[in-house]
Amino acid sequence: MKNLTIKFLRETKGVTALEYGLIAGLIAVAIAASVTTLGTDLSSVFTTVAGKLPTTSGG
Repeated sequence: MKNLTIKFLRETKGVTALEYGLIAGLIAVAIAASVTTLGTDLSSVFTTVAGKLPTTSGG
């Protein structure tokens, strides 16, 4: 049992997978924040452009 515990404590594959998972999570959060900010800014730009376009009356 002691040898099994020592082997478990020396194992590094699980740690590497955990680190990759954390990095992927942080990247996902950064992408979500960027897309949200970009979407808000883009919406503002389209609103400004739409307000400056002349309106036409159908007829």
